[in-house]
Amino acid sequence: MTGRKNNPLLWFGLGLGIGAVAASLHKVLTVSNELLKGDQVEALLHPARGVGFTEQRADEVYTVTHTVEDGIERIHYLPHKRRFETPILMQHGMWHGAWCWQTWQALLAEWGWESIAISQPGHGRSPVQRPLMFCTLEYYLSFLKAEVERLPRKPVLMGHSMGGALTQWYLKYVGDDLPAAVLVAPWNAFNSVTDSVFMALQADPVGMLLNLFNSTANASMRMPRSAARQLLSPRSIYTPEEFHARLGGESGLVLFEHCPPRWTPPVNVQTPLLLLAGEKDAVVGLEGLRRSAAYYGATFVVVPEGAHNLMHEYNYRETAETIHHWLVERVA
Repeated sequence: MTGRKNNPLLWFGLGLGIGAVAASLHKVLTVSNELLKGDQVEALLHPARGVGFTEQRADEVYTVTHTVEDGIERIHYLPHKRRFETPILMQHGMWHGAWCWQTWQALLAEWGWESIAISQPGHGRSPVQRPLMFCTLEYYLSFLKAEVERLPRKPVLMGHSMGGALTQWYLKYVGDDLPAAVLVAPWNAFNSVTDSVFMALQADPVGMLLNLFNSTANASMRMPRSAARQLLSPRSIYTPEEFHARLGGESGLVLFEHCPPRWTPPVNVQTPLLLLAGEKDAVVGLEGLRRSAAYYGATFVVVPEGAHNLMHEYNYRETAETIHHWLVERVA
């Protein structure tokens, strides 16, 4: 009996479905991006002025400040003995929030780095600011740009998965002038549809088909088992249930933006780049990331046995050390 993964009729049908839905999504993208133009921009970027939440704790090594201000959640680690003046700004991926970086934030603070992790609107504890189905990479980029501008100096930009795509978008559309950037299991430089979408189809075809017809990506994370199968290894620091409880919703549009004709990668990037890939990533192809690193002239590191969420793997400390040592050689 022909297996699901080797059934050509199944993949032909799925391909037709993706094509049809992608065409309809073009109209949604057009409407969505119009929302970023004109007099509505200020209201979208600042829907809720002031501090909605604040919490602070300290130990003998660092202080952690957790806030929701002007509609954006921020988790800020400030070491008591700061070794480096350049901060690290961390951008999460799909379904995640600022919480996902805290394993690395704690270690980096021990080593003297200040870091700020943010949650995009509708992620983590950041309130929703527009319907999820209308959230695009361009929309998310506007908030990332605003976070960079809030800082007293240009940060190292670190992005995971979709956050890695947003880092690439920042370098192309905002400025190729950062002290460094770290791409953590990012979408590849060329085409998220032919890479990540089809890998996700293999991992969870039912979830992907449900996503295509409701304009969100929520179905991919509908159960602990499906979430863990795509993003974690069996040796993750989280159980599937613990991990699933932290996840939120996500737009279904974003994957269809990071591909031609809407996207082509920036040329001759000057910002130093480190690209980290998981050896056993189920949703981002290793060879595509290898080609992306070569295209950008990035340092390329494959994390042994790593799944997609490298910061949640059993060897997260070793991966953080790799980042730290790479940054020490390049950033003051």
